[in-house]
Amino acid sequence: MFARRPSLILPLLVLPALIACSGQSAAPPPPPPLSAAAMKAVIDKPGVSREGLARAIDTLFSQEPTAETRAVIVLHNGQIVAERFAPGYHENTRFVSWSMAKTVTGAMIGMLVADGRLRLDEGVPIPAWQRSGDPRGEITLRELLQMRSGLRHAEESSPPYEADTVRMLFLDGRDNMAAYAEAQPLEAEPGSKWEYSSATSVILADLAARALTTSTDPGERARVVGDYLRTRLFEPLGMKSMVPEFDLAGTLIGGSLIHGTARDWARFGEFMRQRGAVKGAQLVPVAWIDFMTTSSPPNPGYGAQTWLNRAPPGEAAMWPGLPGSVFSLNGHLGQFVVVSRGNGVTVVRLGKTNEGQHEPVRRAIARIIQLFPKEPTP
Repeated sequence: MFARRPSLILPLLVLPALIACSGQSAAPPPPPPLSAAAMKAVIDKPGVSREGLARAIDTLFSQEPTAETRAVIVLHNGQIVAERFAPGYHENTRFVSWSMAKTVTGAMIGMLVADGRLRLDEGVPIPAWQRSGDPRGEITLRELLQMRSGLRHAEESSPPYEADTVRMLFLDGRDNMAAYAEAQPLEAEPGSKWEYSSATSVILADLAARALTTSTDPGERARVVGDYLRTRLFEPLGMKSMVPEFDLAGTLIGGSLIHGTARDWARFGEFMRQRGAVKGAQLVPVAWIDFMTTSSPPNPGYGAQTWLNRAPPGEAAMWPGLPGSVFSLNGHLGQFVVVSRGNGVTVVRLGKTNEGQHEPVRRAIARIIQLFPKEPTP
């Protein structure tokens, strides 16, 4: 009778081992090997795990939620540590900026303010607003830069062709975009309401032309603004590929249409990371870049023609898991230049991802930045 007891006890003794074995067998399989293209995109010593960085970048190219990625560049402390292009694209391909152009326009306005040609807190010299009693004459340059002019605007609508952005860029406003934008009435007191507006950036571009020439000739307006951008910004930064577009009135399409290679967009991101300096030369005052990356009063997530990684209480920030000091150039269909000064990283992602589907792309970019350790404060 007692001889049978071990047969009852032994299974109980063996049970923990069986459970442990079962747990081990359920462990997730190792990730699949990376393609040669994925590994080749990363330099031998990027400062972090080479395979980890290659795998994080590969997510943007290989996963359906982050499609269609066409170019990715990662810089660490000014050095390109990773660069990858989708088939059909390469280092000399020019990519359209869409709204990333707004930050370029913002930097140009900063140069004109530093030159004494424009004033930040005075009413702007738009002739249509100078009639006696026109309340738009009170709109300041600061309010335009921070997207709080109070002008009536619909960036998007249904149907799309009723949106002011579409009308201005492609329909009845396309020949003279500034005239279309500046003809809009006020819908709120200047400074009181934040509203994202590509038309506002066109008004800024018109102000740049007016500050540089008194000519109304379209060719002359385009020439002086183009020369200013080239000699004061693009050439000093080595951005040799940049091609800005102008409308038939000679106004820079400063909210939407500047073309450049991924490397040149990376150069601009580095310029912003370095607070307006390149190779020791201060092209834009440090205070201006700080202004561009400081929250506007109505919207913590937006500065001056630049997106910030901050959000009102209860709302999610744009770049998950990254500090509030991160800022970015954001363009239609998922164009991004993301700058993280805290660890010296700039990431460029260019491609085509439909509106409303950018969150997986933003998460993937954030994971790339998180791989790099925080830099010690100098």
